[in-house]
Amino acid sequence: MRIFLAGATGVIGLQLVPLLIDAGHEVAAMTRSSDKTGTLRTMGAEPVICDVFDVVALRAAVVAFRPDMLMHQLTDLPDDATRIPEVGAANNRIRREGTANLLAAAKVAGTSRFIAQSVAWPLPGDGGAAVAELERMVLAAEGVVIRYGRFYGPGTYSEVEKPEPPRIHVAEAARQTVMALDAPSGVLSMIES
Repeated sequence: MRIFLAGATGVIGLQLVPLLIDAGHEVAAMTRSSDKTGTLRTMGAEPVICDVFDVVALRAAVVAFRPDMLMHQLTDLPDDATRIPEVGAANNRIRREGTANLLAAAKVAGTSRFIAQSVAWPLPGDGGAAVAELERMVLAAEGVVIRYGRFYGPGTYSEVEKPEPPRIHVAEAARQTVMALDAPSGVLSMIES
């Protein structure tokens, strides 16, 4: 399958790219940073430098790749978890505007399969409203919403200690995501039992 992966250099994206390549998929790996293209190329993906808010460039990139599936693993979270409350609006924008832009690009490209990252715990205030909006848009487009538990493991806020439930190791989340590529439209929860 040809998969356009938005968020390829994020915590789960870096876990997903090699798994998708190993499974025989062709991957266009989107990142905002030209500094990360070498890593993506080394993994076997085709790097795509693009910002999800640049609608024209995003549509051109998706159309040029002609994906069978578009996977939305974008977030805009700080490296320091204590800063999340002060920069939460950026992540809410990704969930709203970024999701809408990715869905529009997929439609223009004729891509009918769409998977998007969500969360498996309730968020307060506008964060919760942004999650609900993301899920509504994806399900209206007959896509798949994956509600991940709090990630732990390499590159996460919880590299050593497990976070409170619901949670999932980032490598296990990536493995389960690859297994869910053919899932029918709906909501999947990926949490430890």
